[in-house]
Amino acid sequence: MMPDLDVAVVGAGMAGLTAADELARSGLSVRVFETGEQVGGRMAGFRHRGYTVDTGAEQISPSGYRATWELLARLGFRDRDVPRLGGRISVWRGRRARPGVAEARGMLTGAGLGLRGRADLARFQAWARRHRHLFDGDHPETSPLGTTTLAELGGRYHRDLHDYLLQPVAGTFFGWDPQRSAAAPMVSLLLDVGDASRWRTYRGGMDTAARMLAARLDVRTGQTVRQVVSGTGSAQLLTDAGAVSARAVLLCVPAPVAARLHANPTEQEARYLAAATFHPAVKVSCLLHRPLAPRGGKSTYVLLTPAVADGALSAIIFDHRKHPDRAPAGAGLLTLMPARAATASMLDRADSDVAGTLTAAAERYLPGLAGATWRTFVHRFPHGLPEATPAVLRQRAGFAARPTGPVDFAGDWVLQRPSSEAAVRSGALAASRTRAHLSSRAAVPVRVR
Repeated sequence: MMPDLDVAVVGAGMAGLTAADELARSGLSVRVFETGEQVGGRMAGFRHRGYTVDTGAEQISPSGYRATWELLARLGFRDRDVPRLGGRISVWRGRRARPGVAEARGMLTGAGLGLRGRADLARFQAWARRHRHLFDGDHPETSPLGTTTLAELGGRYHRDLHDYLLQPVAGTFFGWDPQRSAAAPMVSLLLDVGDASRWRTYRGGMDTAARMLAARLDVRTGQTVRQVVSGTGSAQLLTDAGAVSARAVLLCVPAPVAARLHANPTEQEARYLAAATFHPAVKVSCLLHRPLAPRGGKSTYVLLTPAVADGALSAIIFDHRKHPDRAPAGAGLLTLMPARAATASMLDRADSDVAGTLTAAAERYLPGLAGATWRTFVHRFPHGLPEATPAVLRQRAGFAARPTGPVDFAGDWVLQRPSSEAAVRSGALAASRTRAHLSSRAAVPVRVR
């Protein structure tokens, strides 16, 4: 029987949309299935009364994001469409914000590190520069750090390096526990993206590229895929709307979701899917009557709150500093991120409880926050970010070398690189693998269902 599609893509995040676009441009019939009502996945966003709210990823870099910039060029983005961030990354220490985290000039200002911490940071940076050629963001398992955890790496240096740099950066941007996550993916990524003062965001919201891709694709939102079965030369999807057959299926969802959906993965795929663990993420957006800033950090875009100083929050993001279009003139927009240890418990709590807990904790850094806030929104991601544990790094090389088949995968977890660039890059990789798998077969027409 003739399949309904050449390729069915499950998940309308950046990985799925990138893969679908690549395959559609090759002349294949492609359909994207998305459980949610909007596209973007962990790069989604929404608009509310003049505010533009980014619910997931926050920024990109001009360095280390090759696949993203190639995609943006195809979509017609210009330089002004991806402006520089309007603020700096700071860390809280000694009752004030200390700017300069992940910047070269942070060595001069301290960026929250004491003298011994700065000296050890310089020592670590010198080591990283000498070994730069051995770090590959697409293959973190090959780096000289091997399966060393972040905590083990931090233990080689003054405690400031762990407490005021590695832990807060990993905890905020990756949702990681330094005891669980390997250092290599984070170090590889930081080497690739370079100085934080050069990072950028999307004008109009971080979901801009996702919305543009979806507009030119066959995307079915609000349609849940329940199961995917790999067959001989094709695959079958069971959706809420019925069964769909395709010559190939791409599972562009977090690894735990892919493991649940895929009825018959190979043994190698099953091992990697089981090892590719995730940690949840929660964010609270606070819409403010007026902009606020922390003491010592009027130019701050992200305020990191280290675990040694705060057990409730991991960071405050000042979205109105990120770009002026995020909030109306004279207003403010913040994102509150809970500490890792508190995140899982917030998945099932009432929105009002979660927002109340985090806004109360943030008053320490922003006196008057409660009075300035007129609306809050809570965003939950049960599968927030890949943990990049030593266990999954040990499985990654074998998974990357697996043969192609009727079911393949895409997502940042494929590369164990928690970033939107990894989503885009893995989507392009999955499209290439799928084209290779289908190369001996002609495209089929889409059958109207």
